[in-house]
Amino acid sequence: MIKSMTGYGKAVVETETGRTTVEIRSVNHRYGEVFVKMPRSFLAFENDVRKAVGDRLKRGKIEVFVQREEVVGGQQRPLVNVALARAYREAFDHLRTELGIYDPVTLPLILSQKDVLAAQEESSDEDALRAELLQGVRGAVEAMETMRMREGEALLADLRDRRQTLAMLIDRVAERAPAVVADYAQKLRERLAQLLADTTLDEARLAQEVALLADRCDVTEELVRFRSHLIQFDETLALAEPVGRKLDFLMQELNREVNTIGSKANDAAMAAIVVELKAELEKIREQVQNIE
Repeated sequence: MIKSMTGYGKAVVETETGRTTVEIRSVNHRYGEVFVKMPRSFLAFENDVRKAVGDRLKRGKIEVFVQREEVVGGQQRPLVNVALARAYREAFDHLRTELGIYDPVTLPLILSQKDVLAAQEESSDEDALRAELLQGVRGAVEAMETMRMREGEALLADLRDRRQTLAMLIDRVAERAPAVVADYAQKLRERLAQLLADTTLDEARLAQEVALLADRCDVTEELVRFRSHLIQFDETLALAEPVGRKLDFLMQELNREVNTIGSKANDAAMAAIVVELKAELEKIREQVQNIE
């Protein structure tokens, strides 16, 4: 099944104790990497989140964002970090002495410092909190998977069309290959006739030269391998598992065969077909980079 690596999903889980919002987004990446950002109350469940995401999403740079809104009678109790406040007070007093500034260190100034005053997150049952979080993660993943599969269908249609183009172009190479040797033999005969003038042309020597060229220009093996790779390409597109890496490998193999054909073919018409093949392979390779 073809799936894009790019996607976005969101899920919201509401309970009596609060609301958990999970957002997931992913972009192309050679491997699978999961980055999680969530409140402290959920930190104990980070590995659970990574596993839940990794079980469904195999490739891509995946970012998970979790937000939690606690609801306790419509209010949250403030939490003061006294040790941190004292540290800020000592730091400010030290600065006043060093800089010769005698402005007072006020309570509002200390409370305005980061993490000195925060809303206390009411404790919830750990199992219930974990279940709520994972429910949100699964919902967000499901939403993103829907988007990735929809984009994957478009990618699949495009890849199949381009695969047909590759098959058509390689057939043109196969049709042109015999003519390369024949054209060379004719041009060689004409050139030798000009150079030798009235001298009798050595047909045996000419046949030997043509045979050597035919051997050097023979692309039969490359054509067989190229077509075999196309069959593997079709089979890979039909697999239910993630196929991005397999397709990427096949593209390298197809490109290698085309390069060999191009290096063997001492023919302008064949070279033109090779250029078309390379251009089409590059377009397919770009699309494959988007596939999980």
